[in-house]
Amino acid sequence: MPDTASATDAPDASAVTGRSITLDGVTKRFRGQQAPAVDSITLEIPAGQVVMLVGPSGCGKTTTLKMINRLVEPTAGRILLGGEDVTDIDGDRLRRRIGYVIQAGGLFPHMSVAANVALVPKMLHWDAERIEQRVNELLELVSLDPDIYRDRYPRELSGGQQQRIGVARALAADPPVLLMDEPFGAVDPITRQRLQDELIGIQHELNKTIVIVTHDFDEAVKLGDRIAILDEGARVVQYDTPERILSDPADEFVEDFIGSGAGLKQLSLRRVRDVELIEAITVTPDVPSVDALARAREAGHDHVVVLDRNRRPVAWPSLRELERLPQLPSRPRADLPLVGTGAPLNDALDTMLVTSVGGALATSDRGQFAGVIDVETVMRAITEVREQSVPDPDAPIGTNTSDMPAVTKVDDDDD
Repeated sequence: MPDTASATDAPDASAVTGRSITLDGVTKRFRGQQAPAVDSITLEIPAGQVVMLVGPSGCGKTTTLKMINRLVEPTAGRILLGGEDVTDIDGDRLRRRIGYVIQAGGLFPHMSVAANVALVPKMLHWDAERIEQRVNELLELVSLDPDIYRDRYPRELSGGQQQRIGVARALAADPPVLLMDEPFGAVDPITRQRLQDELIGIQHELNKTIVIVTHDFDEAVKLGDRIAILDEGARVVQYDTPERILSDPADEFVEDFIGSGAGLKQLSLRRVRDVELIEAITVTPDVPSVDALARAREAGHDHVVVLDRNRRPVAWPSLRELERLPQLPSRPRADLPLVGTGAPLNDALDTMLVTSVGGALATSDRGQFAGVIDVETVMRAITEVREQSVPDPDAPIGTNTSDMPAVTKVDDDDD
């Protein structure tokens, strides 16, 4: 393994494996309720993009999500999946083609991790060898070692691990569409950030079509290619990119929903991958600690990064720690400051502020080490963003200087 690792350009995105979703005048009326829960929503979701549905409680966003896979049957309108009307498809068959993730993963407590992940492939009559291979592949994808976790039960997992298994199960049969209903709402903030980072990495690799319901606008900005802000009855108030919604909200409702600090939220649009990461000395756990110490001193570094066989960070000991360690750690430390390269710089800064190192380890797809990011790098980037966001004093008030037209309905080939 080389002595140093540095940031590299992100790998080319894989081919889009998702399918477009079209909601055409979709309405849902529940018996006994005068007003419709969803009132004639029309929305086009491009293949391979992440679309966030946000809005106040009771606005119909979860009902809209559930109508896509017909957990809730629409009263009127059409729902097209890649041009195919879902009402013409058997409901059970349809749901096997669409991944679905809820809070806490929705795992079956009496089934092992492997059995939970294998549920849909077994329904599709995959052979045992193919199922075992797929389970192992997906556990690796969500950063869980199959040798350690496949035979465990949900009660033996943390909340974050259960949520990872829920995502793995939803992806088991390689569906083109993934629906997620408040997927990270039941975990602590640090775990939520890491799960969001992992989802960004998974999507960068797989390019599914993902629709996520959330009440957290910051989460919508972080994860979404596009955000649909809904009012009562799932009325689409604005459907656009995070950049456009923050810089040019459609009306006062959107402004109120965004809340104060829209300028600060714009800073979250700058990602870890947009800045130059710092090289680090990397070693594997089998390297003697005295050798790791010698390498770091020779290179003039204060720390080394210990990586496992998959190049995932395990530890980040300082020279002083290396002097005391009889051998390097082989299991990941719980307090390791990690941030995904797809994460916003705000998240990176938050991660650094709870450590004494003044930096964080950036990880790319599948949690592989990409480089080190420090406070100085983030502050320089934030300063650049602030300078770039200063409005032109000569521009007329109310003028939208963006070259991108406002978006209320988009086509699959719209960039």
